[in-house]
Amino acid sequence: MSSFFIKKKSASAAPGKGDKTAGQKRKGDTTGGKVRSKNLKKRLNEEISSESENEGDDGPNRKRKGNEEEEDEEIEETPQEKKLRLAKLYLEQLREEEEKKAEAEEFESDLIAGRLQEDVLEQKGKLQRLMAKELVAPDPAEIRLLRGHKLSVTCLVITPDEKYIFSASKDCSIIKWEVESGKKVQKIAGGRKGTEDRHVGHTAHILCMAISSDGKYLATGDLNKLIMIWEAATCKFLYKFTGHRDAVSGLAFRRGTHDLYSASHDRSVKVWNVAENAYVETLFGHQDVITGLDCLGRERCVTAGGRDRTVRVWKISEESQLVFHGHEGSIDCIQLINEEHMVSGGDDGSVCIWSVNKKRPVSRVKQAHGLQGRAGLEQPFWVSSVAALHNSDTVASGASGSHNSAVQLWKCGQGFRGLEPLFSVPVTGFVNSLKFSNSGKFLVAGVGQEHRLGRWWRTKEAKNGLYIIPLIRQNTEQELEQ
Repeated sequence: MSSFFIKKKSASAAPGKGDKTAGQKRKGDTTGGKVRSKNLKKRLNEEISSESENEGDDGPNRKRKGNEEEEDEEIEETPQEKKLRLAKLYLEQLREEEEKKAEAEEFESDLIAGRLQEDVLEQKGKLQRLMAKELVAPDPAEIRLLRGHKLSVTCLVITPDEKYIFSASKDCSIIKWEVESGKKVQKIAGGRKGTEDRHVGHTAHILCMAISSDGKYLATGDLNKLIMIWEAATCKFLYKFTGHRDAVSGLAFRRGTHDLYSASHDRSVKVWNVAENAYVETLFGHQDVITGLDCLGRERCVTAGGRDRTVRVWKISEESQLVFHGHEGSIDCIQLINEEHMVSGGDDGSVCIWSVNKKRPVSRVKQAHGLQGRAGLEQPFWVSSVAALHNSDTVASGASGSHNSAVQLWKCGQGFRGLEPLFSVPVTGFVNSLKFSNSGKFLVAGVGQEHRLGRWWRTKEAKNGLYIIPLIRQNTEQELEQ
């Protein structure tokens, strides 16, 4: 028992000691708790700070993700919205196309209006392109000579597309030339006298030729009173017109048609329909041989009457004529400048400009190519050919003589009053034919050793051929309505 109580006492005493140690332990526990709590707070703070840093790092990512989500939401559209957007795009395209179309139509209508106005002025004879002041004399090295005829070249024409030239000669041949290369494309040989029945072609001097405005038909006339019709593209013979009683000296197609006008030394003018191979009518009035003829778009033609010293305008539909006087000698050549004005030349050495509204020349240049011969016996150079650039203020004349032959270019004054010399191109021989290209890019002169209508002189040093003279312009073309 005593041991029981001793043990109990010792057990009860143990707590006292234990209280002290426990108190110390508790004291130690409180200090350790404070340390632990501080460490815990520190750890918590570190965790919080790290979390806040992580949150700070994730902020841009979240914003980026948010933007992407917003963009996805913007791209994603309903079918109705897509249809509406496509419809708006389609309407915008239609509007732009219609605006462009309207602009094109307006531009085209302006072009058409300008062309119609030009056609009206052309029909009235009031269209005058001011080109002469822009022309400069060509370099002699740029002038080409095409040779192929044995005798004098008497006439020539340029195709409407300006790719080819047809020339004819006293050797009865016809040659088709290519302008760009200067080479012969085709030749229709002349025949000997007496072979008319079996030879396809001319057997006498060819004096004149003409080509239709569409380039389909070529017509040639000779001393044997014949007019021959050829297919221009192939030089194939089609048929011949007979009816004149003397040499055929002038031919011209009416522009835009296949109506052919012919003039002859029998003093008559005949009208033919080439497409139908038909004769239409004959007109009389000249008192001497007709030496030249020309026409444009109207149903009328102009002729030069040789020694009767008259220029006549024939109104075909009315069967009437207008008579003009002004030259002092034989009128050998004539060309229309436009529907209302024409230029002529003669053996009196003068070049005249005419208006259909006046009986006398509106402009005249005497001794246009100077004088020849001994002192006291001077005679003017014959003006054997003239040419006009249609609806412009530029004309050309060619002289014939034993020396100092030349092609002279002239500028017509306003209203075709007055002629001013531009420049001269010297050639050797008789200038029997002159033609401007439609565009005015070049002038072709047919030159020979003899005059086309006779053998009064012969220049042995002359070369029978074609001179292609380039027309060089400085500025752009202008138009003036008078």
